[in-house]
Amino acid sequence: MKKSIGISPNIETLFGTRDENVRLLEDGLNVTIHLRSNAIEIEGAARDVARAEQVFADYEQLQRSGHTFNNGDLNSMMRVLTSDPNATLRGLADAGRQRSLGRRTVQPKSSNQRRYLETIETHDMVFGIGPAGTGKTYLAVAMAISALLSKRVNRIILARPAVEAGERLGFLPGTLQDKIDPYLRPLYDALYDMLDPEKVDRYLEKNVIEIAPIAFMRGRTLNDSFVILDEAQNTTSEQMKMFVTRLGFNSKAVITGDITQIDLPNARRSGLLEAVDVLKNVDGLSFVYFDEGDVVRHHLVQRIIRAYDEHKNRVSEQMLLLTEGKSEPAKPAESPSISFPPAGEQNSSSAEVEG
Repeated sequence: MKKSIGISPNIETLFGTRDENVRLLEDGLNVTIHLRSNAIEIEGAARDVARAEQVFADYEQLQRSGHTFNNGDLNSMMRVLTSDPNATLRGLADAGRQRSLGRRTVQPKSSNQRRYLETIETHDMVFGIGPAGTGKTYLAVAMAISALLSKRVNRIILARPAVEAGERLGFLPGTLQDKIDPYLRPLYDALYDMLDPEKVDRYLEKNVIEIAPIAFMRGRTLNDSFVILDEAQNTTSEQMKMFVTRLGFNSKAVITGDITQIDLPNARRSGLLEAVDVLKNVDGLSFVYFDEGDVVRHHLVQRIIRAYDEHKNRVSEQMLLLTEGKSEPAKPAESPSISFPPAGEQNSSSAEVEG
């Protein structure tokens, strides 16, 4: 099927840098798009052409309503709608507008990120599990700020286990806050990226936003709060159980972690791994899993994560082969046939047998 649609003003911005958005549409929707002098020509299966046509129609309508796309937003939306058949450009743009945080508009960059945001909106406890760079913590902090600014909660509590990543930091000077700040710096970075620094400092000073190690959560009941536990793979079993039972009335909790980067001593099992097993059938909470396709950092990060995964699989296969080899019963030794060598060759023959 071939369909021609009219060219609307500023349509070139939809095409993206070097037509990267058009290539995304072509690959994701299995269509071919040509820009003619007076029209855009779309060719492919009827259903795919209709979806592509809807993208252009939504873009024109959003432009007329005054919607502006921030840098990279269009490309992110294209990635989502090509991987999710139920997504539309207008729906994604409206969802991002609803989550506007003043300095930032939170826009999911993959279908899993979109599902993560929607799950946080509809569930009181959500586990976000996946590799580094997939936006688990950043999006959770964004949703917390959105809930705070819209007065759905009264405060934000950000917790993190104080565990070193393969090194010992030793005795840190200063106050208690000075000692724990290095462990919590990623949470501060997310806050300052989304809100004006003066507003963040004011919220921290008034304890509207509280950042603390998970050990400080014991004995508390957290009402009217949005609580985030970051780096949950480094919690112990006892810490995880303590945290998930802190939830009070009108509160939400988001637990994020990467089970491939556990820095706990070998003797202790990760509380996140145990929670996945123990809580998987509990109603009212949800698990969202990310993979390398959701990585939104430098493009090299995706390749690095894939390389580590492939290495892990190779090591697992080798260990499995070794285990299977050891478990096979030893075959009974066959009786060797004895032959007597000619005279003068007895010593060399016996040496070969002994060797």
